[in-house]
Amino acid sequence: MRLHSMSSDSPISSPDSQPESPVSDLIDLTLLLSDELLLRVLSKFPDCERNLNFLVCKRWLNLQGRLVRSLRVTDFDFLLSGRLVLRFPNLNQVDLVSGCWVSSRNSSILMSHGVLSMHIDPWLLLYSNVGEKIVLESVLIDRGLKVLANGCPNLRKLSLVGGSEFGLLNVAKECELLQELELHKCSDCMLQGIAAFENLQILKLVGNVDGFFSSAVTDIGLTMVARGCRRLVKLELSGCEGSFDGIKAIGQCCPMLEELTLCDHRMDDGWLGGLQYCENLKTLKIISCKRIDANPGPDEYLSSCPALERLHLQNSQLRDSESVRALFMTCGAAREIFIRDCWGLDDDMFGFANNCWRVKMLLLEGCSVLTTEGLESVVLQWKELQSLEVESCKNIKDSCISPALSEVFSVLKNLKWRPDTKSLLSSSLVETCMGKKGGRFF
Repeated sequence: MRLHSMSSDSPISSPDSQPESPVSDLIDLTLLLSDELLLRVLSKFPDCERNLNFLVCKRWLNLQGRLVRSLRVTDFDFLLSGRLVLRFPNLNQVDLVSGCWVSSRNSSILMSHGVLSMHIDPWLLLYSNVGEKIVLESVLIDRGLKVLANGCPNLRKLSLVGGSEFGLLNVAKECELLQELELHKCSDCMLQGIAAFENLQILKLVGNVDGFFSSAVTDIGLTMVARGCRRLVKLELSGCEGSFDGIKAIGQCCPMLEELTLCDHRMDDGWLGGLQYCENLKTLKIISCKRIDANPGPDEYLSSCPALERLHLQNSQLRDSESVRALFMTCGAAREIFIRDCWGLDDDMFGFANNCWRVKMLLLEGCSVLTTEGLESVVLQWKELQSLEVESCKNIKDSCISPALSEVFSVLKNLKWRPDTKSLLSSSLVETCMGKKGGRFF
């Protein structure tokens, strides 16, 4: 744009003369750059600025779409129309969970559950399983999966709700690099198509969700997973059924399995015995489970997982002494134990942790029944303990710390001691060598 001087020396233009158009002097220099070179330039932009580049022109709109790798789809029609794969051809992570529902945008009722939220009609609240009424038909979901698989062959991660084995077969055929799969409202019939995913490493199966939808994953489905996905590294079973046979099949056929997560499981009695076949299992997580194993069976059927390093217990009920004892017996080789907000964990229950004599790190959070005496009876037996964290455990008191326990504190590399908001180290610990070895904070 040219700037005209406003001084008196400047010539006065005649009324008949036409001013020069500033637009005519503008030239888009980016037209001189190839798409590949311009993509390299746009990829260097920060994320906060990169998302606004599509407003410049249609060319930048198309190029910006080629830079997007991860996308969460909320409108399934956008996928069915083919516009999604045309707009974003290089996607490798797609989340279809929020888009697989018949959502009523005009409704004032917003329902949220886990990772999804949607507007639903009031009359749907009369049904016990709301999700059964508002999930899209399997035919539509399978059609969308076929469009996605044909348009994005480099897909690495996929999450969806519903569908059938035919939709999974289409994805497995076109997306050979798929490594992570998350299936909600999953059933044994749907898992018939999972054997085609030869390179699958991370799998999450969500079967039954109370009050939302009901779907059964039993030993039949677990056996299909075991025989088809032999490269599994992480497996999460949420609301799934099964028994000793299903866990045994997973352990025997998936030698690379390192992490197993059970969330709100419906496992039959005796499933803990199948963990001994998971020879390379390093992490076991039990989350939001109403019970562990009501009848684990005789001790001779329970063997310790040889490679297990970490045990996570969170929001679960630990009221049955037999199941808790069997759990700690199975996890006898654990080096790290994390227990958060578990009901029923008293001194007797925690005493079974003496079987895990190789523990180096212990975290207790929200264990309101456990006392200082119960903690001391176990910690004194762990000769390799290096890190201890205690938070929000109101019955663990500073005044009950014995000289033997304070001696253990003095040699720890890490100590985080906040059993309650009023917790202070008692004056009896002043004489010890607390704080002179390793690194710790209170």
